[in-house]
Amino acid sequence: MADPMRIRAQSSGDKATVRVLMAHEMESGMRRDASGNTVPAWFIQEVTAKLNGKDVFSAEWGPAVSKNPFLQFNVKGAKAGDKLTVTWKDNKGGTRTDEATVS
Repeated sequence: MADPMRIRAQSSGDKATVRVLMAHEMESGMRRDASGNTVPAWFIQEVTAKLNGKDVFSAEWGPAVSKNPFLQFNVKGAKAGDKLTVTWKDNKGGTRTDEATVS
């Protein structure tokens, strides 16, 4: 997938608010094409985030998540200059990893 994730991480005091916009088509497996054939399921199954190499967030998703999903969460102990890495894996084996610096 050519489009990168858009990651914003802004620190405020002893925490950072992380916002992630992921580019993914997200098919549920319930929709049919113009010919009446079922469009195969294709969705993000796992999302993880690391702050300076340490796991800080993980989620398991299913086919009910919308196209190009948006995710927001808070991380305690983050400060400006820290490195945040977000990775997702989909049900067809595709993965994407992008990084951002906490501002």
